[in-house]
Amino acid sequence: MTSWYGPDGIVVEVIVLDRRPRLRVTQLVNGRRYLVAYCTRVADVARHVDLADLVEILPFPR
Repeated sequence: MTSWYGPDGIVVEVIVLDRRPRLRVTQLVNGRRYLVAYCTRVADVARHVDLADLVEILPFPR
């Protein structure tokens, strides 16, 4: 699935939860990943992280 990375260890991932797409917001703190929120809309994600700070890291094709 797709993931976006933000400042302070924030990661936003697209997941399927109960057969519905969700955006999972987590934060890495001292080597441990903590759940911040399950969001249904991008506007919900914006409550937790500035969307302009998110970057998507894509693997290079071989």
